Amino acid sequence: MKLVDVTNSYAKLVNNQLANTDSLLVKVYTLGKTNVIYSEARTHKEIAIQNKQRKIKDNEIEYVLDRLEPNHQTLNKLDMVRTDHLVEISFPI
Repeated sequence: MKLVDVTNSYAKLVNNQLANTDSLLVKVYTLGKTNVIYSEARTHKEIAIQNKQRKIKDNEIEYVLDRLEPNHQTLNKLDMVRTDHLVEISFPI
């Protein structure tokens, strides 16, 4: 697996996130057919992992967390919401 930064290809999404949320930073990555949106606000960080064709695998979640938040295992509070094609992870700064 390789996490590729494709933020420049999603300028409209990034601009909408920055304008309509409390996010100060938004990055978009891809793992092949799986898209990852990483955002930071003053009080928290969020990671959304989406694949429209299949369920998100546990090893993909772990890989993304290891790359984007290497200290995630030491965090006190990590909230995760899982649906069939989307995983949302939120944690305080």
